[in-house]
Amino acid sequence: MGYRSGMKRRIAIGAGLAAALLGAGLFAPAAGAAERRLTVVVLFTSQGCSSCPPADEYLGELAGRNDVLALSVHVDYWDYVGWKDPFAKSAHTERQRQYQSFFNIRYIYTPQMVIQGASQVIGSKREDVAAKIADAARLPQLPVTLARAGDTLAVRVAPAADGIAAADSAVWLVAFDDRHETRVKRGENGGRTIVNRNVVRRFDLLGTWNGGAFAAEAKVPPAEAGGGTAVLVQSLGTGRILGAARLAPGG
Repeated sequence: MGYRSGMKRRIAIGAGLAAALLGAGLFAPAAGAAERRLTVVVLFTSQGCSSCPPADEYLGELAGRNDVLALSVHVDYWDYVGWKDPFAKSAHTERQRQYQSFFNIRYIYTPQMVIQGASQVIGSKREDVAAKIADAARLPQLPVTLARAGDTLAVRVAPAADGIAAADSAVWLVAFDDRHETRVKRGENGGRTIVNRNVVRRFDLLGTWNGGAFAAEAKVPPAEAGGGTAVLVQSLGTGRILGAARLAPGG
């Protein structure tokens, strides 16, 4: 089953309940979640890649920006070179391969940064990345609202408007760890200590948005290493991020 067709089939249940709870005022909105526009920067990286640490460092700097959701996604195709990245997953490699199709590029590579799902660049080229972030920040975005009650998260996505047309889009719940420091013992980075920020541990599909109002609920993923939670609305046809919101760590 293909990546996009698999996403379309994995539709979550519970949108009606989430909408009712939100309407009844039983959830407290995450502070600033609806107001702040986020540009999503995804770094495909590996602890086994000798050219990745400069991009990892830059992503760490981007993680400190309020207008950027910086995510470190570790792929597994470097694991054979003497060091198995503890955060790498084959599903992350498959996600990167989908971007290869979206961007019509010949191969996948690390360190690759994907900005708002709309463009890609070598992650260590700071000026190029900064320019693409500035370009992406001007794209129209769907308002995404998160609200939390205990360990339950309610998600709302606004109907299509303001330059965003209806399009089949995945609504992803993303769980990530704030910071990991790893002493790499073997491979291309053997002997180095690598710091990774906003390390993605899981992508869970909440459902699909296709132009109308969307509501769903989910359990907030358990926090690891000061973990965070975000929601992304991503076009299945182009890979572009149409809207995003995040909860602050511990929020």
